[in-house]
Amino acid sequence: MVVTIMPDNIDRRKIDQAIECLNNDGLLIFPTDTVYSIGCSLNSPKALEKLARLKGVKLEKANFSLLCEDLSHLSDFSKQVTNSVFKLMKQVLPGPFTFILEAGRNVPKVFSSRKKTIGIRVPDNNIAQALIRALGCPLVATSVHDDDEVLEYTADPERIAELWEHAVDLLIDGGPGGLEPSTVLDCTGTLVQLIRQGKGVLQ
Repeated sequence: MVVTIMPDNIDRRKIDQAIECLNNDGLLIFPTDTVYSIGCSLNSPKALEKLARLKGVKLEKANFSLLCEDLSHLSDFSKQVTNSVFKLMKQVLPGPFTFILEAGRNVPKVFSSRKKTIGIRVPDNNIAQALIRALGCPLVATSVHDDDEVLEYTADPERIAELWEHAVDLLIDGGPGGLEPSTVLDCTGTLVQLIRQGKGVLQ
């Protein structure tokens, strides 16, 4: 099913429809401030397993990101970060960055593994923010990929529906997406390392 939500005029009824899907172990495609993502509720073990199967990986080895509303629950999912890393996160988030952090105690429970790191995102997108806020917990998400030989991602919701609608329970058409993924920063060592240069640019 495809529902259209305009990012500048959020339809609460359609957000509620998406939340019902997520609360019933559903998978959802939605826009972010970078590319479209496939995600599910952090509190749904069944959906997490489905998301892993869809990506062709075992859940304990999946490199999914947690999409959070803000940094208020950072300590729930990661070990204490340094002042400099926290300052950097505050500076660029919400925004197109994924921060790789040492996983906190709650993360292995979710992924049924000894997962040592987790990617944290705070997307600067009204639809994604509305979903996370209404859900009451982070979304577990991974980027939607195209099967094009040139383009890794697609910005066209109709093309996304053509490729992925059969595989998910709900697709939110929030208008054209982006073609650049998030910039990934590894903050688990002494120095912050750039793992992937994407849309986000550090000043």
